[in-house]
Order: sequence, then structure tokens, then C-alpha cells
Amino acid sequence: MATILVVDDEEANRLALERIFVREGYTVRTAHDGRAALEHLRDGAVAVVLTDLKMPGLGGLELLRAAKQVSPETQVIVVTAYGSVETAVEAMKEGAYDFVTKPLRKDAVVHGVSKAIEKYELVRENFRLRAQIAQVARSEVVGQSAAMRSLLEEARQVAPSLANVLITGESGTGKGLLARWIHEMSPRRERRLVTVNCGAIPEALLESELFGYEPGAFTGAQGRKEGRFDLAAGGTLFLDEITEMPALLQVKLLRVLQDGEYERLGGTRTLRADVRLVAATNRDPAAAVAEGRLREDLYYRLNVIPLTVPALRERREDVALLSRHFLAVHTARHHRTITGIDPDALAALERHAWPGNVRELENTIERAVVLARGDSITVNDIPAALRGVAGAAEAGWITFAVGSSLPGMERRMIEATLRHCAGDRNLAASLLGISARSIYRREAEWREEE
Repeated sequence: MATILVVDDEEANRLALERIFVREGYTVRTAHDGRAALEHLRDGAVAVVLTDLKMPGLGGLELLRAAKQVSPETQVIVVTAYGSVETAVEAMKEGAYDFVTKPLRKDAVVHGVSKAIEKYELVRENFRLRAQIAQVARSEVVGQSAAMRSLLEEARQVAPSLANVLITGESGTGKGLLARWIHEMSPRRERRLVTVNCGAIPEALLESELFGYEPGAFTGAQGRKEGRFDLAAGGTLFLDEITEMPALLQVKLLRVLQDGEYERLGGTRTLRADVRLVAATNRDPAAAVAEGRLREDLYYRLNVIPLTVPALRERREDVALLSRHFLAVHTARHHRTITGIDPDALAALERHAWPGNVRELENTIERAVVLARGDSITVNDIPAALRGVAGAAEAGWITFAVGSSLPGMERRMIEATLRHCAGDRNLAASLLGISARSIYRREAEWREEE
């Protein structure tokens, strides 16, 4: 049965209303002021708050505003004296479901609460459905640009096969999302997609994570543990940041790719690997081979089908589409009712270089959803660096004086671009139209000069 929270600073009123609703079969909680009521809202699902409007401390109107943040689905009915109807109307504008006037009539109060509970159930169901839609939306690869259409068409052809796939692209472009999309479009979609970030797991643990271990394989290995190859059997194994994998493990992975066999750590029984392998890296894999970070023979085994996810600055026509997509995802996630993005805000988003790519755009939209005060996202809801000329200095623009030396200007431009790209020299080089090696060479020269 639904839970009702009665809030009144007068004990007699609380007890009287509690008796009424207990007899009606509801679960009833009571609070003597707004602050105590908020603790109840934080503790669990409350369908309806029936609150007096005039209370010392946190009053009914303030409680209403707080309740809309803490528990957006909860319906609030305010109780007010006959002479305070204007205040009650103000409460309705703030989002109250209804108001009732003193002296209270039992039938009217019970009927009002019953209707509020119906609204509560509808809102909860709406939130649940929106959350499901948002969850599905998060696994979609969004894009209508020519670059994305070409990528998805190639991925669609690849997905039904068992060929290994190597996905490249800058950080934040959505390589993991593309790997999931390939899995869900493949005949293996009914089995698991298992992800391993090769750069996030310590080298000492990565082998056991991948291949599992047998009892006694090392100190503390009490029982058998299945590895990611075991867990992904019949499905897809996604190895993210593959160029960060230690050299010794690259040899063992190469054996799996060549022979389809592996052993658990400390084990003697040879197991068959039944996985479709998708790998990804934000580095240039050929450069990683040249630098000794990636074995050449492993690279060729992985690079059967190479796919490159374009940077967001290379598909600016997708910014508006992605922004609206993330708006739908995060309004559902945060229980907000924001309906759109103002043209000025959208124009600012489309002008931005997005060094952090799609991940940066999603974080920007989520922030705007949380902070927006109106029913749409305005230019004031996005970071200053994205707002155009007013935020130019913050966005990484630089100024110069006539007569500045060219080497000095070159240094200022390179350093400003590196700051804008959070130190990512490959990205900075791409933006400047030079090689990353040129940046390293310039930095070495500047250090010598100092």
C-alpha cells in the first residue's frame, strides 16, 4: 500500500490525520517540521506528502521545493487556512498537486490523497519507461554525417562475421559504444559482451583477469576463478586500450588468436577459446608498433578489420543530433522536464572544437540538464568556454601584438593548444596541422633555451 507523509507542527493535527489514513489502509509516517519530513523523503518511497503550509523553520512551501529535488515523483498536497488561498495558489505554481483548506473535511482529504496517489503511480511508471528508453538510447551509435554513415555501414557488414576488429580513434569518440553496437548486431548478441581495459588493470593482475586461475596458482588463490575468456564464451571479448597490454601478455594473447587455445594461471588443462575479439586503442597502432608498445605480429592478427571512429570536430553536423540525444538520456536519468536547447546554445555547441569529443559533449549536456533553471537549455547553462567571444580566452584563444616574433608566436600557439587539449600532443598536433614529433622537438628546443 502507498506511503503517506503527514507534516504538521501541531501534534493533535498529525495524530488525527494519521488515524484517518491508517483506517484507509495506508502506511503513514509523520513529521513535526519540514526538515524532519525531508529525512523521510530521503529514506524511502513516499507517494504523497500532506503538509501544513505555515510551520516554524522549514515551511510547507520550502518543503515543496525541496521535495521536488529529493523525490520528484512524490505528490505534495498543502494544507492552509481559508485566508491563505493566495499562498496555496503560489504552491500550485511551484508544483503542488493540490491544496485543501482548514477546517479539514475527512472525505475531501481522503479523496484528494487518493487522486494524488494515482498521479504518483503514473509519474513513477513514466520515469521507469523513460529510464528504459534512456538505457537503450545509451547503447545507440548516433550520427548522420557522411563519416558516421560510412563507418556504420562498414561495421554493419563486419558484425555478422567472426573476424577480429581493431577500432581506433581519439579518446571520447565512442570506440566502446561501437564495439557494443557490433556485438549487438552480431549472431553472438544473445551471449555476453565482456570488456577489459588493458590500461586500467595492474600488470600483475591482468593475466589472471584474462585467463583465470586454478587453486594454488599463487598465494591466496584458494579456488578456481574463471577469466574473461571463460566469461565471454560464445560472445564477444572487447579489449580496450590494447596498446597498453604488457609485452608478455601480448605473446599469450597472440597464441589464443593463432591457435584458439589457452590455460588458466597455474593450470595444465588446455582450454578452447570461443570468443569474437574486438580491440580498441586511442593511439596510432602503427606508431605503437614502431615504438615497441605493440607486437607487430599481434597487430596484424588484430587488424583484420580496421575501423576508425572520427573525432567530433570532423563531424560537426552531428553535434545538434548528439546534443538532443544526450538531452533525452539525461532528462530521464535526472528526472528533469527540460524540453529542448535554445538556438544560441546550440550554435555555441556547434562552434566548439570538442577536444574531448563525444564524451565531453555528453558531460556538457548532463551538466546543463542538472543546472538548467528553465524548461530549456540556454547559453547561460553551458560552460563559459563554449559561449563564444565572451569566453574566448577561456576557450584557448590567444592574442598577439604587432611586431611579435614568429618563433615566440609559434610557442604561444603550441602551448595554448596543448592546454586546450589537456596535454594530448597527438590531438594538439592534429589541430595545428603538424606532427606530434614536431611538438616534442619544439619542446626540447625550448628547454635547451631556458
